[in-house]
Amino acid sequence: MKYLIILGDGMAGEPLERLGDKTTLEWAKTPEMDRLAAKGEIGLASMVPEGMAPGSDTANLSVLGYDPRKYYTGRSPLEAFSIGVNMAEDDISFRCNLVTLTEDERLSYEKQHMVDHSSDEICTEDAAILIAYLKEHILRMGFSLYTGTSYRHLLLWEKGKRYELTPPHDILTKEIGAYLPEDALLCSMMEQSYELLKVHPLNIERKKCGLRPANSAWFWGAGSRPKLPDFYEKTGKKGVMISAVDLLKGIAAAGGMTNLHVEGATGGLHTNYEGKAQAAVHALLKEGYDFAYIHVEAPDEMGHQGSAKQKIQAIEYLDQRLIRIVCEAMDASGEQYRMLILPDHPTPVSARTHTADPVPYLLYDSRKHSFCGGSYCERAARESGRWVKDGYHLIEHLFEY
Repeated sequence: MKYLIILGDGMAGEPLERLGDKTTLEWAKTPEMDRLAAKGEIGLASMVPEGMAPGSDTANLSVLGYDPRKYYTGRSPLEAFSIGVNMAEDDISFRCNLVTLTEDERLSYEKQHMVDHSSDEICTEDAAILIAYLKEHILRMGFSLYTGTSYRHLLLWEKGKRYELTPPHDILTKEIGAYLPEDALLCSMMEQSYELLKVHPLNIERKKCGLRPANSAWFWGAGSRPKLPDFYEKTGKKGVMISAVDLLKGIAAAGGMTNLHVEGATGGLHTNYEGKAQAAVHALLKEGYDFAYIHVEAPDEMGHQGSAKQKIQAIEYLDQRLIRIVCEAMDASGEQYRMLILPDHPTPVSARTHTADPVPYLLYDSRKHSFCGGSYCERAARESGRWVKDGYHLIEHLFEY
């Protein structure tokens, strides 16, 4: 028996009037997920514990069976694991986004507005140039800066202080002043980064090409070194993670899972869906893994961009270019498998940020066909009457047989 989780990050949402009061998931053409839903089990699961922020960090810990209330120590330490940063017990790490702020010369830094948390999903090559530049010019004693992927990077503060800071995707279009760090050192580094990056030649060239400039560092997601139980010892399953996102790679590394690199996997709309599917199947059928976790970031990114059209496209790509390929290959092999499909949290295009609402899940077993009919969407999951209150228990349901 093989096991899979296929996670469409932020795939759930809220009904939109322009879509006939359907969500983007409900509107999208998803024949493969609907086929599986008709033969499987659907329901709702709460992946974010009450009182915790609805982040991909807390939610994906839940999906992998780790209670966030017990194991969550912050987002960025998990990302530090992914990029090989060895944190001491008293170090504090921060996510460092390269963001786009307005460039109104009449206004001070704190009066600028948050335009884009991802700087048009800046490529890693461009981001590395800017991070290297910031390393030379803004770091204070005890701070280190590390290049991650795309707009997602890491600031490490040796024997630092932990602050609750605001994610940039939560304040899109808003004036940033009320959300800046209370710590003077962190705030001054962010402001200095803005003064340097807005005139950097790479950003000038980006603007000429119609791309948003990555004109400020933005620190958030503070935390300390995590200690996760080993996934194999916990579940008895040898697992592999397939994701382009450092956070997911970090959770996997912290839990002793293997991370697989897929060429062309970007975390964006045009990621290598087929490559991810093929990597998972190969790991399960040829390399002796029991469990594969395939994470796709694109629906979440399109939700943050507020684009219903592109979020629908991301969901349809996931259905036809990944899930269909996985199912066809697994069915052709004759190997029995159980597969869980779900988002970690909703990212409604109307809100452009995460919510803590329960998410629809789909559980399929290749040996059992329930023929319950219906489709895979929030409405059908809600009408099923099934609800997993503590989402970190859902993986136990996957591994029941």
